[in-house]
Amino acid sequence: MAFVSLKYDDVFREVFSHENILKRFISDVTGISLEEICSVKISSPYLWRRYRKQKQGILDVALVLNNDIKVDIELQMRFQKHWDRRCVFYLSKLFTEDLRTGEKYERLRKCISISILDFEMTKGEACHSVYSLRDRRGREFTDLLEIHIIELTKPLTGTDALDDWVRLFCATSGEDLDMIKTNNAGVLEAINVMRTMGLGKLLRFEYEQRLKAKRDRWAEDDYIRDLGIKEGIAKGKAASILQLLEELGPVPQAVRDRVQAETDEQTLRQWLKSAADADSIQTFRQKENL
Repeated sequence: MAFVSLKYDDVFREVFSHENILKRFISDVTGISLEEICSVKISSPYLWRRYRKQKQGILDVALVLNNDIKVDIELQMRFQKHWDRRCVFYLSKLFTEDLRTGEKYERLRKCISISILDFEMTKGEACHSVYSLRDRRGREFTDLLEIHIIELTKPLTGTDALDDWVRLFCATSGEDLDMIKTNNAGVLEAINVMRTMGLGKLLRFEYEQRLKAKRDRWAEDDYIRDLGIKEGIAKGKAASILQLLEELGPVPQAVRDRVQAETDEQTLRQWLKSAADADSIQTFRQKENL
């Protein structure tokens, strides 16, 4: 089975959908003991907005601890110039979204932001930085807002509870996973999930195509913008269908033209699934009436 990296959104969300992994990661990041984390509930990734034109916040992983503490986990692999402002923006919306007009401030809950970055943002050498509201003497004003920045590009200390998690995010092969010698049950379970993720033919193909699409998009941002997002998605799916069919034999020109002309995303997705399941081009054509 091909190696899947934890740095990619789909793998990240799949691995961290496991409650025990999520609990242990949050415990290692925040210092909240496992005994105190009774429950973890994944919530909506869409932050509420008051006005139609107000910017919509979308989180990578949004969750609630013990029905009390709200946590936003963000994974960002490409450099973003104003990440500090984005981080504060999302944390502020997360903090205020529960309060409606006329409600008491006591409804507001503690919010924690965790950013996992594959670039350097802070000036310090530590890969894990923690920020809260304090005065210039270091006295805490409130613990209701807390920011954690994890920078994967910085050297490990060898003593931080997060070291093995950083090694896991930075792994690029099965051999790298073998090199992670740890007693951390969360990391061990995450490694097991990464090794045994049930990537069938279609899902593995779509995963590899998404990685290719990301690399292509990074190199061709201007072209993609000109082409249009919708058209780009349709062309990408059509190319994926034809690539699968070509593995079964020569693709008739009529089929090729029909697939390339289709723009409906739902139809293309159905064809992609059929192409992945088909044992011959004739089987595919009969099933989809092409």
